[in-house]
Amino acid sequence: MNKLKIIIATIVFALINNACTSDFEEINTNPNTTNVGQIQATGMFEPLLYNGAKFWQNYTWYWNNELIQFTAFTGGTTRQEHRYFISDANWQSVWNAYARYGNNVTHMYDLSIEQGDRSLEAIALTLKVLYMSNLTDMFGDVPYSEAFTARKANGTTKPVFDTQQEVYEQMFEDLKAANNIYAEAPVFVKPSLDGMYNGSMEQWQKFNNSLYLRLLMRVSGRAEMNVATKILEVLNNPTSYPIFSSNNDNATVVFSGIDPYRSQFSDYNEGSFTSSGRKLTEQLIKMTVVTDINGNETFVDPRLPIIGKKNPNVSVNPDNVWKGTISGVSEQDQNDADRGSAWLNAAVLARAEAPGTFMDYAEVQFILAEAALKGWIPGGEAVAKTYYETAIRASVEKWAERGQFSEVPVVVSNEDIDNLLASELASWDLATNKDELIGNQKYLALFWVGMEAYHEYRRTGYPELTIGNGTVFNDYTLPTRFAYPTTTLATNAVNSEAAISHMGGNTMKTPIWWSKQAIQEN
Repeated sequence: MNKLKIIIATIVFALINNACTSDFEEINTNPNTTNVGQIQATGMFEPLLYNGAKFWQNYTWYWNNELIQFTAFTGGTTRQEHRYFISDANWQSVWNAYARYGNNVTHMYDLSIEQGDRSLEAIALTLKVLYMSNLTDMFGDVPYSEAFTARKANGTTKPVFDTQQEVYEQMFEDLKAANNIYAEAPVFVKPSLDGMYNGSMEQWQKFNNSLYLRLLMRVSGRAEMNVATKILEVLNNPTSYPIFSSNNDNATVVFSGIDPYRSQFSDYNEGSFTSSGRKLTEQLIKMTVVTDINGNETFVDPRLPIIGKKNPNVSVNPDNVWKGTISGVSEQDQNDADRGSAWLNAAVLARAEAPGTFMDYAEVQFILAEAALKGWIPGGEAVAKTYYETAIRASVEKWAERGQFSEVPVVVSNEDIDNLLASELASWDLATNKDELIGNQKYLALFWVGMEAYHEYRRTGYPELTIGNGTVFNDYTLPTRFAYPTTTLATNAVNSEAAISHMGGNTMKTPIWWSKQAIQEN
């Protein structure tokens, strides 16, 4: 009997353990093995949220930071993303990751309708757009209208690739549909599952509409998308389209630090996270540190010592200064470039409780600053300046809350923020090119927010990056997109080839539809 009890207890434990968020991708990736109605929509929500936040943390560290010159891996040649050495296996991994989340959230949407859960129906639409917008922004034309329909009676395993314009139009409709459901104030049945908003439909609605603004701005260079009218509609109807109004609304997932609710890098040490590989770059340092003609540091952006850490090795950094390595540096020049370079602040960024952010209030304010400067919303340059300065203040305040976790706690005062706004780094009045100023500061504010800085750079061309002499793998060209992987080409040949023909190629130099490069070439 005792042996039988032990066996039964072991089986029960195994079943419970398989329900943990850490196994979500493994147990629910095949749409043909799980039928609608077998599980509850609420059972899918928590893994989608928490694993999605970990996914965001990982991609900002692994891909975004290396591509957009926040960091460069200089611990050898095992990782060369900052040199644009990116293979088909990488393309496949990124494609599969975003598609997996898109598939799972679509499954949750189907379940929520089947089970009459209006709150999760709306959340599923918001999360679907969040994940799928990144898939299309990384690859261009992708399946959307027919994607993830294999489990349905009339579905397909070979979906058509919608043009990127069509994808965006469909995403906008999904966000509007979600907004309408949130307005009904449906009840979120288990608030404890929601580590971002505790089941608040009001805050989910704000996130949904702020995401709408992000994507409107993404395609703002395309006149046919009528973006100015749509942004104005949102601002003129705050009751119908509430958006982020403070950092309290940030789409940030909070981790408790207790397994499985631990951040992506909770098991990393400082070496594996940064000091043995990923260093801060001179691009980031020059945009956050002011020096005099003698090279002495006269001002430092208060965010820098929170997100970064000076190299503590006195033999390579005897003057205790902020120094960055060179993104895209050649192998032969790597050691010299790397000597004394600053690290990511592991004490802040790699904590087990370190939050994962999908979007924040600062980004919304930067969007409105750009819209006002371009005359899409009323107020002109004066209003644009107000939005801009509010954006920087919100960004610094967000990071200031995390300064307490640094090895030497960092305290940021209002005076520090005022000094940043008056400095040559961020002063509105001193800047001759306000578009560039907004672009540069938005770039910094998007640090550690998924792939957003990479997306925004391709849209605006800001900041001005220096391409390293070791980026020979893509002909000294920062990747404009990721190429469709060979598996996708083989398994959905007709539709993928049609997409390639429409876009004009399938390389990392093929511009995507909304990018500044594509618009200028037209």
